[in-house]
Amino acid sequence: MLGVDEAGRGPLAGPVAVGVVAVPEGFDVEREFPGVRDSKKLSGQKREKIFEMLEKRAEHGEVRFTVEFESAETIDNEGIAIAVRRALWRGVNKLVQEIGHPMSNFHILLDGALRAPPEYSQETIINGDELVPIISLASVAAKVTRDKLMVELAKKYPEYGFEKHKGYGTALHYEMLKKHGLCDIHRRSYIHLDFKPK
Repeated sequence: MLGVDEAGRGPLAGPVAVGVVAVPEGFDVEREFPGVRDSKKLSGQKREKIFEMLEKRAEHGEVRFTVEFESAETIDNEGIAIAVRRALWRGVNKLVQEIGHPMSNFHILLDGALRAPPEYSQETIINGDELVPIISLASVAAKVTRDKLMVELAKKYPEYGFEKHKGYGTALHYEMLKKHGLCDIHRRSYIHLDFKPK
């Protein structure tokens, strides 16, 4: 079984991230990852703890996961829906190939309006990130991995404070935009103020 969710649909900067988690049949995600739920409902510390557990279980081969990104440039040029779909399809196909079972063996659970490649058995669940533990786990993987990337990108673009707001449209971010203009990782289609590109 696979669970899928995305993070970073709304920020003004940075990529969108899609988390895909695969567990064997009969694996009890809720029991093995106590407290897992929608990443937006968890503290940063709790998300990190669950993500560390996921990494350890993956190291031992008990579960598999991947987080795939699509850039701000793709979002601007092709739209957020296509960017999410690209990352999602790439992530699902990557895990299925790694596991090596026939496609017919996989059932995919996805949050909200997300869709996997049509050849897979799948179910989209409204509020799945809150209701279905494997989707919650995918949401945590996507959120934590994207946040870590934004902290790294803050070193390249220190004037924007990405390590604090992760690219979301906070007052600090807008203040820095007014002061410094846009940088390479800003989503120009999301920013409707008169900023000059850097």
